[in-house]
Amino acid sequence: MNKFQSVKEIKGDASQRQFFRKKFKKTSSIIVFSPKEKLKNLLIYDSINKLLIMNKILAPKLYSENYKKNYIEIQDFGDQTIYKIFSQKKNKMFYFKKILKVLKKIQMIKDRSIKNFQNKKYTIPIYKKEILFDEANLFCEWYIEQHMPKNERKKFRKKFKILVKKIISKLTLKNNVFVHRDFHVSNLILKNNNIGVLDSQDALIGNKAYDLVSLIDDVRFKTTKSLKNKLYDHYLKTEKKIDGKQFRNDFEILSVLRNLKIIGIFTRLAIRDKKKRYLRLIPYAWKLINLRINNKNLEDLRELLKKNFKKNILNEN
Repeated sequence: MNKFQSVKEIKGDASQRQFFRKKFKKTSSIIVFSPKEKLKNLLIYDSINKLLIMNKILAPKLYSENYKKNYIEIQDFGDQTIYKIFSQKKNKMFYFKKILKVLKKIQMIKDRSIKNFQNKKYTIPIYKKEILFDEANLFCEWYIEQHMPKNERKKFRKKFKILVKKIISKLTLKNNVFVHRDFHVSNLILKNNNIGVLDSQDALIGNKAYDLVSLIDDVRFKTTKSLKNKLYDHYLKTEKKIDGKQFRNDFEILSVLRNLKIIGIFTRLAIRDKKKRYLRLIPYAWKLINLRINNKNLEDLRELLKKNFKKNILNEN
């Protein structure tokens, strides 16, 4: 990396990537350096960005790549993330409406394949039930190891896995839309008054409710129940063909599964990667679970969590 001049490391995220801002005269670019998981973080990331750009969605363009040396150079969108804008107490609903328009455009993408910078075809995978299960199971793999007596873990794991598989089978919508998977205000950025999309390397073809869950029940940015409801209602007004009951069912199930996954991931980040700052977000993830877990298809899971994590799962709202 030292062959670049005027290069400064910038704040990263929960991944093992490093980011650098390269400045030359009045222009700048971002270097994404990823010696680990470089297929996903470099090659697939650029492939998804190309697909987004092709569909008139603002995403970073590729300037150059050196895959052998573990980096790509991409367009610099600056640092005005929506998270940062909201921390300045700007009109949230104004920006959220713009974001929901971007989400609608993303969900209208029909393309599934794109050529990567090695001139090979990349096809976005399906968000299979097995992936959803493995994600939710991160809660068992990491969180209960730290928060449950050893003699109780085996019994809990067995019951948890049975219930999660049953819950996933209760999802009603098809896996037929582009899903960013981390569509939240930290990964959305204001560029020339347009909303740009970052961090899209994990995209899959999945459930229409998933990215709305990421946005509304964002563990990194707290919003009121009233605002959550306004955003949900605003989205649904634009969806004439969706069955409201089915969508609500999937939204609540996916929110609970996603936040169980997040609790597991944040615990893993603290233990494995020594990134302990993410632990402070876990109480809000529990609060979000508690908000959505009164769905009839989640009753048994609620009782299991309530029995073992009494401080986190309350009585019905």
